[in-house]
Amino acid sequence: MADNQLPTTTDPKQDRTQLRPGEVFWRDHQQWLQERGYMLRPRYRPGWVASWKDKDPMYWNYEDSKWLKADHVIDATRISDGELVVLKRVSHAEHPYEKEISLFFSQEPIASHPHNHCVPIYDVLDLPEDDDYFILVMPLLREYDNPRIKSIGEAVEFFRQLFEGLQFMHHCCVAHRDCMNLNIMMDPKPLFPQMFHPRDDRRTLDFKGTAKYYTRTARPTKYFFIDFGLSRKYHPGDMPPVEPVIFGGDKTVPEFTEPYDPVNPFPTDIYYVGNLIREDFLQTTGLEFMGPLVADMVQDDPSERPNIDEVIRRFEQIRRSLSWWTLRSRIVENDEARGDRVARAVHHFIRTLVHVVRFRNPVPTP
Repeated sequence: MADNQLPTTTDPKQDRTQLRPGEVFWRDHQQWLQERGYMLRPRYRPGWVASWKDKDPMYWNYEDSKWLKADHVIDATRISDGELVVLKRVSHAEHPYEKEISLFFSQEPIASHPHNHCVPIYDVLDLPEDDDYFILVMPLLREYDNPRIKSIGEAVEFFRQLFEGLQFMHHCCVAHRDCMNLNIMMDPKPLFPQMFHPRDDRRTLDFKGTAKYYTRTARPTKYFFIDFGLSRKYHPGDMPPVEPVIFGGDKTVPEFTEPYDPVNPFPTDIYYVGNLIREDFLQTTGLEFMGPLVADMVQDDPSERPNIDEVIRRFEQIRRSLSWWTLRSRIVENDEARGDRVARAVHHFIRTLVHVVRFRNPVPTP
């Protein structure tokens, strides 16, 4: 149901004054989480009553009307310092390697390696009543392309970090196995110094205004891989591995077609990130220079795809060939209306002048 529609109170699934079944778990564990240093929003505290109930039908204007996007993930505030975090409930039986691999990248000396782009794990909470489930505590991140990447230089920096992070994982003998666009996030704090509401990222934390943000060129940010539920870590002596297919989120992967022969998962990762660029960037004007590399990354035959070291070697050649003005140029959406295109071009030109005057790098490396 869209947030600009009134709820149908005869359907309990649409009555936001009541918790949904998936939310009850978090309410029932609110006190336990608070004792461990994490405070949930008012909606999930015992005795909660909807703040708009019986006084305002426009529930969408109230912070506590927001449901969870996914029942196993919730936002919280770390009591010790007020940082916004994410809590993810995971079943060890369903994802037996997620804790191990997540913690591997979150422990020193791996954690502070400059090429590590895996989401850091702040804490692991074992549920007292169920040995199978645990909760991973992570920083609150934001979709990598929200707000949209504006310039070619910003896109080039995203590609660089994407390839760098995948190379680091592969050099650690870890295949992500689901590195689709939904599992690539960014640190929002540089762009949103006042942050935003975790369940409505257009709104301020207090829900009283629109969240303001900077461009990536003005405030460079870092991108992260998340969700290691399908990932696998291998012994160096077992490389390259050959394993049964694991179906991730991108259903276009050629390996996901019959007869489902066992495969090396590392070329599948190459396809994932290549297809991300193909679908999210090559449908625009300005990034055509990535076309030949991406075409090789998404070849149907996994053995014909370049490995990540070759991808980075070719990408660096591409990056060095791009002029200063090309990197400053705007990414043009192919479906832009003529009036929008003119207005955005003017806005981009003015913004670029500001970046130049302030000596900001066209490739915003954090």
